[in-house]
Amino acid sequence: MTNLSQQIAKLSPLKLALAAQQLQSTLAVLHAEPIAVIGLGCRFPKAVGPDAYWQLLRRGVDAISEVPRERWDVDAFYHPNPEVAGKMYSRYGGFLESVDGFDAEFFGIAPREAHSLDPQQRLLLEVSWEALEAANQVPEKLYGSATGVFVGICTSDYAKRLLGTNDLSKIDAYYGTGNALSVAAGRLSYALGLTGPCLSVDTACSSSLVSVHLACQSLRQRECDLALAGGVNLILSPENTITFSRARMLSPDGRCKTFDAAADGYVRGEGCGVVALKRLSDAIADGDRILALIRGSAVNQDGPSGGLTVPNGPSQQSVIRQALAHAGIDPAQVSYIEAHGTGTALGDPIEVGALGAIFGQNHSPDGPLWLGSAKTNIGHLEGAAGIAGLIKVVLSLHHGEIPPHLHFQQPSPHIPWDQLPVRVPTAPTPWPDADRRIAGVSSFGFSGTNAHVVLEAAPPLSPAGVKQPRQPSAHLLPVSARSEAALRQLVESYRDWLSTHPGVALADLCFTASRGRSHFAYRLALTATDTAQLQEQLQAVADGKICIDGAPAPRQSAKLAFLFTGQGSQYVGMGRGLYETQPVFREALDRCAEIVNPYLDSSLIDLLFQDAAPADWNRPLIVQPLLFAVEYALAELWQSWGVKPNIVFGHSLGEYVAACVAGVLSLTESLTLLIERAKLMEALAETGAMTTVFADSETVAAAVAEYPDVLSLAALNGPNNTVIAGRRQALKEVLQQLQDQGIDSKWLEVSHGFH
Repeated sequence: MTNLSQQIAKLSPLKLALAAQQLQSTLAVLHAEPIAVIGLGCRFPKAVGPDAYWQLLRRGVDAISEVPRERWDVDAFYHPNPEVAGKMYSRYGGFLESVDGFDAEFFGIAPREAHSLDPQQRLLLEVSWEALEAANQVPEKLYGSATGVFVGICTSDYAKRLLGTNDLSKIDAYYGTGNALSVAAGRLSYALGLTGPCLSVDTACSSSLVSVHLACQSLRQRECDLALAGGVNLILSPENTITFSRARMLSPDGRCKTFDAAADGYVRGEGCGVVALKRLSDAIADGDRILALIRGSAVNQDGPSGGLTVPNGPSQQSVIRQALAHAGIDPAQVSYIEAHGTGTALGDPIEVGALGAIFGQNHSPDGPLWLGSAKTNIGHLEGAAGIAGLIKVVLSLHHGEIPPHLHFQQPSPHIPWDQLPVRVPTAPTPWPDADRRIAGVSSFGFSGTNAHVVLEAAPPLSPAGVKQPRQPSAHLLPVSARSEAALRQLVESYRDWLSTHPGVALADLCFTASRGRSHFAYRLALTATDTAQLQEQLQAVADGKICIDGAPAPRQSAKLAFLFTGQGSQYVGMGRGLYETQPVFREALDRCAEIVNPYLDSSLIDLLFQDAAPADWNRPLIVQPLLFAVEYALAELWQSWGVKPNIVFGHSLGEYVAACVAGVLSLTESLTLLIERAKLMEALAETGAMTTVFADSETVAAAVAEYPDVLSLAALNGPNNTVIAGRRQALKEVLQQLQDQGIDSKWLEVSHGFH
């Protein structure tokens, strides 16, 4: 038996039962921990990015258009009669404006490989990067981390286009990896260096919401600490549209008229959405911005129903009840459901009926359950449909508003509206008054796989009454890209974003740009005291009034070193501005003060920031702990900004700081040794002094040669920077001689001739 087994065997039945109960409680807490949504990335029809998507939703924009000519010749494949073989009876879809552009070099992909690369993989790479940036997760820092990747994807149109009329000679070495659905997730992990769970999911229309469910499970089981989850779908060839036309699934006029009497099928749509997820406890500990919480989720299957692709009402009820139970949420607490809502005469009544069975008893006409579907705006994104709905709900919770549901004019007669306390918003609607804003998202695949996710508005995490540090008078905005053209585009993006976000805190913007973004070879840095001044500078760059150097910044081949100085560099009030404005600097200085205050007559902070230097300011027992604290706090601040040394050096007391920063000594050990050292120094007679002479060592050595017993060269700081130490009176005489020769010098603020 193992030691653990032997210990368990010795427990009494009562203690064993109590231990099991405690373990079950602990596991239940871990299993039910909310998952924080900390970043969003998306490209949907007529909406690039979450901000544009939200504006499209709240303004009720219909993003459907005719099939673009670059996809296929719609006239050649269209026929209004659905019985005509090889034709489609709908000319419409929700399309992205451009899917052929891709910065392959940015992701280290060779042009030849990029040619065979499914645009769905390209789009997924770009949107995932944007989601990480939105979450302030620097991709380079995730290299080698157990970050998970979960991707919903179910079409491979590009493979068909590459082969054309079955020309097998077009198959190259990259055709397989470029078009395999499994590689969509694998390439993302490979490109970013992620080593956590990685899988592509194909459950048809529910693929991306199933991916979110799996990502949440993986996070709760601690298989990963950060997860990217989402889906992608592009419509690049006509075959699937013809298939769905033959099955009579599509709406002839290309509109999802969900819940409406005119509902006659759906319209296909395309896009990509990715969310960055963390366990709530980790997101709070890391100081992440939390957009919403995923409280629970569930997945099930229709099983035997009216047909393989026919929705199953009891199964839909079951998956929603499971998700609510997993979330610990009562149906009465849910205010809104983002329905699957494809807009079919069969599917809509089944879905609303299932919702009524769950929420009907808990809601009323005065407090209805609100229903909507993003498909009425952007179409049915199939493998990416669930993530489009989830991102819509995250934005809705965040903004406290339910967007309008389009094409709802005459309620479907197949839905018993008078028996169900549900409402469909046809205009922007404030979120219902409630202690908590809670919503659900449904996604049902024609494969029979159903998914439901329960979300809640993010909790208020800013503690009241916390004293905020005074902000510095100016802030620095670093902007960088991998090409000059991209850098100019990024400058314009910042300018345009500031024009629509006038209330943004400049400090937050600059901090995020510094710590939450990758820094590339083409660089620009701007300083400003407020957002208006920053906008002016960004506009000046865009207008060419502030030049961008066309050459990239050189790669940093040399290692970075920190050099910590010795006594003599101190002055009253040093570090005051940083202490008042930089929390990291302040916290480090306070930690030093806590250690050394018992050895001082007054607080280290009071000594450091007094108005005038006291008479004993240069005593080793006072000034050396002060200098150590400031140097250590500066090192902590630089490292918090991502500036980390490869090598550390120290001079005199600076050696102790260097040892501490290098991890050779702890902070307590370093300061304790320094205090004892200072005590020994103070025991010496105070007859010494030190000066810096701005001349070469030969000249200075000749000057001090007349005082061999009382003066010496103490340090050679540089070709024309030499330090003399010794008796004060002798020093005065030598300095006068050097001054007569036109050589300047500077007395060091020390109490002894230390060297």
